Amino acid sequence: MTLLLKNISAAVTCDSTDNVLENIDIFCRDGMIAQIGSDLSVTADRVLDCSDMLCYPGLINTHHHFYQIFSRNLPHVQGMQLFDWLRALYKIWQNLDAEVINLSSKCALGLLMKSGCTTAFDHHYVFPGESSLELLEAQFSAAEELGARMYASRGSMNLSEKDGGLPPDSVVQTTDTILKDSMAAVERFHDPKKGSMRMVALAPCSPFSASADLYRESAALARSLGVRLHTHLCETGDEEDYTLSAFGMRPLEYMRSLDFIGSDVWYAHGIWFNDDELELLRDTGTAVAHCPASNMKLSSGAARIPDMLKLGIPVSIAVDGSASNDGSDMIEEMRLGYLLARVIYGDGAPTAYDYLKMATAGGARTLGRDDIGSLEVGKCADMFLIDRRRLDIAGAHYSPKTMLAAVGLSGSVDCTVVNGEITVENGRLTKTDEDMLSRQSELKISGYLNGVI
Repeated sequence: MTLLLKNISAAVTCDSTDNVLENIDIFCRDGMIAQIGSDLSVTADRVLDCSDMLCYPGLINTHHHFYQIFSRNLPHVQGMQLFDWLRALYKIWQNLDAEVINLSSKCALGLLMKSGCTTAFDHHYVFPGESSLELLEAQFSAAEELGARMYASRGSMNLSEKDGGLPPDSVVQTTDTILKDSMAAVERFHDPKKGSMRMVALAPCSPFSASADLYRESAALARSLGVRLHTHLCETGDEEDYTLSAFGMRPLEYMRSLDFIGSDVWYAHGIWFNDDELELLRDTGTAVAHCPASNMKLSSGAARIPDMLKLGIPVSIAVDGSASNDGSDMIEEMRLGYLLARVIYGDGAPTAYDYLKMATAGGARTLGRDDIGSLEVGKCADMFLIDRRRLDIAGAHYSPKTMLAAVGLSGSVDCTVVNGEITVENGRLTKTDEDMLSRQSELKISGYLNGVI
């Protein structure tokens, strides 16, 4: 399969030298970028005239909960903070099944791709019943149907309310079941090759829903299997109070005591780190997924992104769960992060381009991948395009590097390419019927929520 994008007005590469290339072509072959240059003399199976188009590397979402898209904007949880919010919503999430997971994953991935996202990590940790493989299969099937590059987690919880945790008994599993399933998930789904479309990380949910043994043994298993590790950490002050009371340690020190730290680990949120802890993150190469919209909605706080970037801590952008964000839009997330930092740090805030770099090269670094995150020959053919003649960016496209985080975008991008295939064209998904997906989802949601709200 070959694809030629001709006459691109400007391509923001997000490479190590921050190049912006003007009036160029990009030739994609077998899912990779084969050539970049002016007036390329090549033939292709599909040729797109990209005159007046701005081109960017595919955005990389490093933390999400796809299943939550079916529990968005529920009136009875609005205004709650994290712990109460979770207790209320677990009553819904305990009814998850493979069809809910498949449809919600399609909706979330579709929305992400329409906002220029080409690689998405989903932190799924709610597994009613004994086996997780059916639900992970439902996610990978959704990603394959839509053409998305999928990074899934075998998330886990083994502390229920009776153990001092937050979730009900119906959604937790034993450590033995989790570890057995985790090994099976990696063996069945994880593809470590360059250009991989499916990868798996091991991801205990949080210090208040996963035991010390589960964290410690998950870390050992992941390293024996050569996969990465992920968890929520330092999201709220309540979490800090919990670990101090339960373990006599702040959250990051607790993770260090369990060997759940290092260059193969990334944490979601990372709001409540102190100076010494930021230096520990730097020294260990541990990464952070920044989720500004969710952090604002749940009143969790604001991560110290300028300090992290100055120290060289790997930082990426993530939308978090659709029920705490109520959206799956990576461009909106970049803009919210940029504006939030401007409110707090003023001129010391990162630039709008810094947020684009976090959402591209930063995401690749967080996920341990060197084949995505920039427009370069030899990298995966993942990118998106925006017509600079659009009314919503009139007068704004003269600085393409800063436009997305500073100005944003109304509605879908014009074109998204994943693995050299067009997955969004003229603002619509190409591999599924959006209207049919919406109708199917609404029917499933009505049954899923019946009697719960």
